Amino acid sequence: MEIIEHKARAGRGIREIRCPYDGSIAGTVDFAGPEVLSGVVDRAMEGFARMREMPPYGRAQVLEKMARGVEEHHGEIARTIALEAAKPIKLAGIEASRCGLTFRTAAAEALRMGGECMSLEFDESAAKRSGFTRRFPIGPILGISPFNFPLNLAAHKVAPAIAAGNSIILKPSSSDPLSALWLARLASEAGLPGGVLQVVPCSPADLEPVLQDERVKMITFTGSAPVGWGIKARSGKKRVALELGGNAGVIVDRGCNVDYAVSRILMGGFAYAGQVCISVQRVLIHEDIYGQVENALVEGASRLKVGDPLDPEAMLSAMITEKEAVRVESWIGEAVKAGGRLLTGGRREGSRVSPAVLSGVPRGAKLWQEEAFGPVIVLERFKGFDEAVGMVNDSRFGLQAGVFTPSLESAMEAFERIECGGVMINDVPTFRIDPMPYGGVKESGAGREGVKYAMEEMTELRLMVINRS
Repeated sequence: MEIIEHKARAGRGIREIRCPYDGSIAGTVDFAGPEVLSGVVDRAMEGFARMREMPPYGRAQVLEKMARGVEEHHGEIARTIALEAAKPIKLAGIEASRCGLTFRTAAAEALRMGGECMSLEFDESAAKRSGFTRRFPIGPILGISPFNFPLNLAAHKVAPAIAAGNSIILKPSSSDPLSALWLARLASEAGLPGGVLQVVPCSPADLEPVLQDERVKMITFTGSAPVGWGIKARSGKKRVALELGGNAGVIVDRGCNVDYAVSRILMGGFAYAGQVCISVQRVLIHEDIYGQVENALVEGASRLKVGDPLDPEAMLSAMITEKEAVRVESWIGEAVKAGGRLLTGGRREGSRVSPAVLSGVPRGAKLWQEEAFGPVIVLERFKGFDEAVGMVNDSRFGLQAGVFTPSLESAMEAFERIECGGVMINDVPTFRIDPMPYGGVKESGAGREGVKYAMEEMTELRLMVINRS
């Protein structure tokens, strides 16, 4: 195991992390066992004590140094992501750049986190009283990050925790933990005090005592809905922030820029083999332009390059495991058997699935109801905008949605009526810039990420009242 001091500790033994594309060894990691994990909360408490004494400008300086470290090691970090996660190198480079932005945003927010002064003289009983508010860090935080953005989604837990003055224990995905270990290295080089950040690759079972420890004040989890809600159910009095799944819908209304909409949908549906929680899954197209959009999407999907993650031209590579590829293949088969039409793609070779486009998928099929988390989109036509909004809402998920429309009235209707955490007008639901508030409703999660908003989750608001009489 590697923690912030980069010392090897007794664990479950060295594991080889293999590239999902060709099985080559991306690196090795010593996984932590119970003996190591039994001390991480003690260490986090020590780190928290140090962070409470560090002024905001000190936190900002560390975070800025970490941002510069990401930039200095950009090529190495991107290659690590590409190899261990089979993320195409172009997308891996974008993720590394976003990580730098996340830390630089956190450095700025560390300086901006403040409170307000208010008069409380709303009644004679409060005469000469003034109130002052301030946010305080809550204590050790447990962050659990997913495989699909192994660096930047880990950074979305680490950066705001540090900016707010907390310590954090980070459990990265067991599939690709090497990228998260870069954060430990960068933190060490930036001078972050010991115990503030501990990166602990381990099994979920071995992590359970840490999750249950009362000294851990918050759990921030990104991953599947069943696992996330299970964590919340057994988290006791801890704060819990959940960033879970979705089956994002996008509306393509008549009068929009069809060529632009198609290009964005192809990116949003198939980049990184659709293994993105806000990946485009359900595409709802006005009947007047349905044929045009369907033809363009089928042609575009058939031209996308599936290949080696180190190939700069590849849009998608292997899925994270062959088991996941088999699942996607079976869901496509189920939809076709139920009456859907496979228009292109859907062929599986090992852990690779070619970009699939389907139409006429029944509402009860998994490809409509569940999160595909693979390179597949389903098309459906609509007559009126109200009908399209209803189809987007026909889901137990509600993370983000996209709407391509020239109508301001339709855009406002979508914002008011679509049941999700974010509506992207004239873009796909896959759009995210890291400072923005990000999160979902219904079964897509609880709480918000985006550095400023995560810091609010990771702090408590206190009030001081001064009586001047």
